[in-house]
Amino acid sequence: MSASLLETFARLIANTGPISVAHYMAESNARYYSSRDPFGTAGDFITAPEISQMFGELIGLWMADIWIRAGRPEPIHYVELGPGRGTLARDALGAARRYGLTPRVHFVETSTALKALQLELHPAAFWHADLSTLPTDGPLLIIANEFLDALPVRQLVRTPAGWRERMVGIADGRLIPVAGTAPMDAAVPQGRHEAPEGTILETSPASAAVVYEVAGRLAGQGGAALFIDYGHAEPRTGSSLQAVRAHRKVDVFSNPGDADLTAHVDFSALAPIALSRGVQWLGTVEQGRWLRALGIDARADALAAYAPPHAEAIQAARERLTGEGQMGVLFKVMGLAGPHWPQGAGFA
Repeated sequence: MSASLLETFARLIANTGPISVAHYMAESNARYYSSRDPFGTAGDFITAPEISQMFGELIGLWMADIWIRAGRPEPIHYVELGPGRGTLARDALGAARRYGLTPRVHFVETSTALKALQLELHPAAFWHADLSTLPTDGPLLIIANEFLDALPVRQLVRTPAGWRERMVGIADGRLIPVAGTAPMDAAVPQGRHEAPEGTILETSPASAAVVYEVAGRLAGQGGAALFIDYGHAEPRTGSSLQAVRAHRKVDVFSNPGDADLTAHVDFSALAPIALSRGVQWLGTVEQGRWLRALGIDARADALAAYAPPHAEAIQAARERLTGEGQMGVLFKVMGLAGPHWPQGAGFA
């Protein structure tokens, strides 16, 4: 499968010239996700919901808390972008149900392989190819965990001739990064024009479009959203594009369609986009801090006391989710809420 996509790219580049990094990433991930279950120890990577039920449970409690303080509006819709196997939704909705929150369930998913797995856990859910078909008759509680990082990024590189788009070309049968020929100085923020040669700027128009649409829905319908991903809350330079296969980083350009391509999320660029729609930006905080504020330490202790044989594994999972050298600092949580909704827990 990967060889056929490599051949497709090679023919395309030979006929029309280098393609953008964004084009390469979009086509590669579309092929990758359409045909497999990439999650878990037998897959290519493990996400937070697969590490521990505590992650989804605390998200469920967060949703129930903000919904109750908003006055328990009905109907209410749970929307998850890129729900993986449906594990997070199972744990979150189970926890929320204990407090009376039983929303209608909607998944935004394009992978037929993953949809089949989601269907096993959530047979009553509604599926959507994108945000445009989500319901309009009530507030939305939107969760996007490790969703934005897989969306295509655009890269600009400073060359001796000025700023150019970073492209993907081919040499000796191998895909390689190259600088494009069209001047791109107009697309670079004023303060970055004279950056040193070799500097790379990374943006994600696709992520910006998702946040813009989500914020518009919250502004018009009410509700709240959590975007949880690895990334940075302050602007940075450099390429963060990486490929993962079988839990190991591999060459980004060697196996298109056969490895998961991701890039760090620039949350500093997304918050202003959300604010432009008139919603509340609750903040962008480290995942470890957010989970501790929601009570993960007490939850881990309670689970360990209930199941002593698993106590060590439970505490190890807590550390992996919150530890500074694990996911606790690199992963961020960005919260949004409708104009008249209450503040969400964990962002103060």
